[in-house]
Amino acid sequence: MNDQSAAFDAQAFLKTVSRRPGVYRMYNAAGDIIYVGKAGDLRTRLSSYFQKTSSLTVKTAVLVSHIARVETTVTGSEPEALVLEQNLIKEHRPRYNVLLRDDKSYPYVFVSTRDTYPRVAYRRGSKKIPGKYIGPFPNAGAVRTSLRFVQKLFRVRQCEDSYFRNRSRPCLQYQIKRCTAPCVGYISPEDYALDVKRTISLLEGRNQEVIGELVAEMESASAELAFERAAVLRDQIADLKKLSNTALAGAERGKLDIVYCALKGGASCVQVFFLRNGVNLGNKAFFPATPDGSTAEEVLYAFITQFYLQHDVPREIIVSHDPGGTDMLESILSERAGQKVRISTLVRGERARLLALAGTNARMALDVRLSSRSGMAERYDSLRRMLGLDDIPERMECFDISHTSGENTVASCVVFNAEGPLKSDYRRFNIEGITAGDDYAAMKQALTRRYTRVLKENARLPDILFIDGGKGQVGVAMEVMNELQLDEIMVVGVAKGPARRVGDETLILVRQGIEKQFDINSPGLHLVQQIRDEAHRFAIAGHRAKRAKARKRSSLEDIAGLGPKRRKALLTHFGGMQGVQAASEDELARVPGISRHLAADVFEALHPAVSQNT
Repeated sequence: MNDQSAAFDAQAFLKTVSRRPGVYRMYNAAGDIIYVGKAGDLRTRLSSYFQKTSSLTVKTAVLVSHIARVETTVTGSEPEALVLEQNLIKEHRPRYNVLLRDDKSYPYVFVSTRDTYPRVAYRRGSKKIPGKYIGPFPNAGAVRTSLRFVQKLFRVRQCEDSYFRNRSRPCLQYQIKRCTAPCVGYISPEDYALDVKRTISLLEGRNQEVIGELVAEMESASAELAFERAAVLRDQIADLKKLSNTALAGAERGKLDIVYCALKGGASCVQVFFLRNGVNLGNKAFFPATPDGSTAEEVLYAFITQFYLQHDVPREIIVSHDPGGTDMLESILSERAGQKVRISTLVRGERARLLALAGTNARMALDVRLSSRSGMAERYDSLRRMLGLDDIPERMECFDISHTSGENTVASCVVFNAEGPLKSDYRRFNIEGITAGDDYAAMKQALTRRYTRVLKENARLPDILFIDGGKGQVGVAMEVMNELQLDEIMVVGVAKGPARRVGDETLILVRQGIEKQFDINSPGLHLVQQIRDEAHRFAIAGHRAKRAKARKRSSLEDIAGLGPKRRKALLTHFGGMQGVQAASEDELARVPGISRHLAADVFEALHPAVSQNT
């Protein structure tokens, strides 16, 4: 031990310590709290730290070597001590405790059941608004996926109440068959209530119950010769059966979490699978700050106490390693959940398979984190912090417009996922029917076409939508997103500086009311620049190809009545396009197959200014 520990008289201190339950705080010479722990018997627990050094783990020996003083707080029970311990860890974040950086709330699907026409929506934060809350989900992406699926099946509205109350005609959601237009009375409250009921049942995992109802209704519709209605029900049943086939075979009803801890290279990953009524709502990887020498058991104990004392507690938690103190943890979590909670380690069958799957995910996530700290993963994490996101974005899309003086306008859409550019998902849009050079109209057309199709096909939506442009282009993007009720997508404008130098970009976040320039050396900004430049490159390539094609096209092709044979006759007679352009109307009419009327049309098309003057 060093001089600090020598100055601390452990034996004298232990004589003063109570044998009751409580919390202890260890300080270093600088007065900083370096460790917080709890015990059912404070004296016995603290005595274990000051045994012979050879009997201590490396981690504990290092901790003890830095102790300058210890303070204790007696509590009424060990469960009370646990709660106080976690509050102190959260407040002081001691160096030698396993620390879970997860203070955020988790998202839910919210159903405003008190409304005549309830809304189904994404909700994060407090549950003060009356209604039905389904979840929690591990991330916003899992909520979006669920919302899109139920909207496709049952067409329950997801629009804001203010938008709903002020409609005089159906919006685009009705046209693409994602809503039944309750805003204008196209569906009765009774029929809509049935759709809401089935939506809730589906989100809560009662798929078979919903399928049974739909089958009975389909048979009734067929008996009444309402074949169109029966076909709609048939398609709903088919989609639900596909979902049911992905449910976990043999999984029990209720809430169940699978928690696996992997350790490697001085880092840890805790992978959690959130299962509700046999349906996997998604999984999430956590990376607690882990002191050297920590074991998987210690990490899991810290995770369970820190995570589940802040968030919803499932009926059962299956863990990869025994965290210790299971009876006490179960008692505390049961009291918090208002029902019996069980922590299981030895499992078989389907549960063992799920635990092994969580382990595979945990090890893979940890390997990626360790190998990519200075690469793409660092860029994505930097971007997450720049934009104030809870999770690293899994999919990002960026749009740009390219044209020459308003001609041959092309819009590009490039896609990035966690591994970088996803070129198979790139798209180009030939923009037509707008005023030449109107970039706002071009952007609106491209975004509308893109995301209308994504909704129709129930395809993957981006977490972030980047727009290469300033406030005007971003305003157009927000207009389209609001019309399509894609409010959960973060829209970010990438505006160039006055000198258009790389690094001078301003990021515009409309919904957050933020316009900000970031550090030119920020890895997150470098990622934004890469995405923006790729969209620009892809747009220019498409524009150049379209312009080259237009140059190869003969202006004769646009003249009505002048087919391939007559065009060939003209070019052959005059020796090429230059000769055709130099010919008079009379000379054109002498070509076999070219009538006087057609000759006039050709001459007018090739000499519009002359025709207008004469």
